[in-house]
This record gives sequence, C-alpha cells and structure tokens, in this order.
Amino acid sequence: MNMALPRPTTAVAPALVAPTTPEAIRDALVGPERAEFERQYREEMTAAAESLNLTGVLAVLAAWREIADMTQRQGGPAHERMLAVVQDLQLGNPVPTISAAQARASITARLAQ
Repeated sequence: MNMALPRPTTAVAPALVAPTTPEAIRDALVGPERAEFERQYREEMTAAAESLNLTGVLAVLAAWREIADMTQRQGGPAHERMLAVVQDLQLGNPVPTISAAQARASITARLAQ
C-alpha cells in the first residue's frame, strides 16, 4: 500500500533561528574568535560523524555560547578592544590600567546616576 502524504494547502513559515544554534553563536562572535569557533565546531562535527557521539559538539556549543553572550552584552567593538588588550598582555606589551580606587570611584559614580 503506497500512501502519499497530504500536501499542505498553505505555505510553511521558516522556523526561527534559536540563539543557541551554531549559526547564531558564530554570528555573535567577532574576529579571531569566530574563526576559532568554526574550526572547533568543524573538528567536533567530524569526530561526531565517526563516533556517533555528540558530546564534543555540545561542549563546544556550550563554551562558545557563553562567549557569544558576553560579546553581545558588551557589544562587538568593546569585545574586540578587550581581545586586543589580552593580546597585548600575552605579548608583554604595556596596557592602560587604573588603580583600584579609581575603579571603585567610577563604579560608585555610575551607580549614583
């Protein structure tokens, strides 16, 4: 018995992309972090295709989701500035700093607004 599936009478709307999909995570990342996410994701997908185990893929998504969230909260330009400071620190270059007292005063001023 060959039963054909009924054809929908209305157009099917595309599903919304969840903020936790690999595509959404990649799109939220900036600069070298985007490239590193893509590399790690592809590597784990290749391993998962062989092992049929998605644990590595899910771990990559969870780790990078946190970074994507932070990037979106800070904004892309601010996150890129932070990455530049980290790179300078790793290279031993001087970076601008403020004292703890200056940081507390700045926080107190912002909270008072």
